[in-house]
Amino acid sequence: MKKGFKGLTYLLFAIMVMLVLAACSGGSGSSVSVGIVLPTKDEPRWVQDEQRFKDALADSEYTTEILFSQGSSAKEKENVETLISKGIEVLIIAPQDGAAAGAAVEAAKEEGIAVIAYDRLITGTDAIDYYVTFDSIAVGAAQGQYLIDNAEGTNNPLYLYAGAASDNNAFLFFEGAWSVLQPKIADGTFVIANSSEAEALKDKAELTREELGQILGQVTTNWDPAEATNKAETHLTAVGADMKGDVSILAPNDGTARTIADVFASDPAVSSYVITGQDAEKASAQYIIDGKQSMTVFKDVRTLVNDAMGMAVDILDGSTPETTGTYNNGNIDVKAKQTDVIVVDKNNIKAELIDSGYYEASEFTGLE
Repeated sequence: MKKGFKGLTYLLFAIMVMLVLAACSGGSGSSVSVGIVLPTKDEPRWVQDEQRFKDALADSEYTTEILFSQGSSAKEKENVETLISKGIEVLIIAPQDGAAAGAAVEAAKEEGIAVIAYDRLITGTDAIDYYVTFDSIAVGAAQGQYLIDNAEGTNNPLYLYAGAASDNNAFLFFEGAWSVLQPKIADGTFVIANSSEAEALKDKAELTREELGQILGQVTTNWDPAEATNKAETHLTAVGADMKGDVSILAPNDGTARTIADVFASDPAVSSYVITGQDAEKASAQYIIDGKQSMTVFKDVRTLVNDAMGMAVDILDGSTPETTGTYNNGNIDVKAKQTDVIVVDKNNIKAELIDSGYYEASEFTGLE
C-alpha cells in the first residue's frame, strides 16, 4: 500500500508540474507586444510590408502579430479586438477606410494601447497617437510634374484617375497632382478628357475637400484594377478622336496604372501615352522596363516599416518617438513621421530599385 501511495503521490505531483508549465507557456505564448493590421493580402505592396514587419522585430525581445482585413472594416475591427485580447501594448494599423477605422482604434485606446496609423490616416477621432507616412501631397505632385515634363505643345488630352474616396491619402495624392497640373490645364497645355467636375474647376488652383470629392466621385478606381479597367474602357469609348492620339494619364498607383495602360495600349487611335504610378511594385517595374508604364513613385516601405517599428519600440521602452510634422484628421493634429519619395522611370530604375537592394536583377527581363 505504501508503495502504491508513493507512486500515486509522484503521479499527482508530475501532473501538477505539467499544468503549471502549460499555464506559463500559454501565458507567454499568447502575449503580443505589437499588433499590426493591414488592409488586404490581395495587393503585393501589403504582402511585402507583412514580411518586412516580421523582419524588423526578428532580433528584438518584442513580439508581433499581423492580421489582414481583406477590404472589410468589420473584419478590421474584429482584428483589432483579437489583438487587444492578446495583450498588445502598441497597435499599428493601415486602415481599410480611414473614417470607419475610428471605432476600432477607439476600442484600443480605451485599453491604454498606443495607436500608430500606418501609411493611411485615420480620420474623425482623437484615439490616435502617431502617424507614419510618406508625404502624400508630394507623391501626387511628383506624378503631376512628370506628366508636365513629358508633354509637348498644347491641347494634350489628360485622363484623371484617383484612389478610393474612403482613403484620405487618395485626396492628398490628387490634391498634390492638381496643385501642379491645374496651371497647365488653365493655360491649355492639357485638356481634361474624362471629368466634367474637373473641367468645371479647371481655373481654381486650390480645391476644397468637397470639390476634390466631386472629382474623385467621377474618376475613382477604388484602388481596384478591374474597376480601373472598366472606367478606362468607358472613357475611351465616350470620347472622340480629338481626345486620343498622344495622351497623358494620371493613374494613382501601380495596380491601376498597369490595367489602365493595357486599355489605352489596345486602342489603335491612341498613338502614345504617358502614365504615372506609385509603389514600385515588381510587376510595374517590369512594365517600366518594357515601356508599358512611364514612371512610378518609389515609396521605400523598408524605411516606412522601420519608422513605424522604431516608434513602437520607443513607446514600449518608455521613450517619446521622433516626429517631423502633423496632419489634421478632422478632430486633432496627429504627430507624424514623414518619409521621402523618389520618382523612378527607365532612366534610374536600376539605380533605385536594383542597386539599392530593393529587388534582385534576376527578377526582371530586359534590364540594362
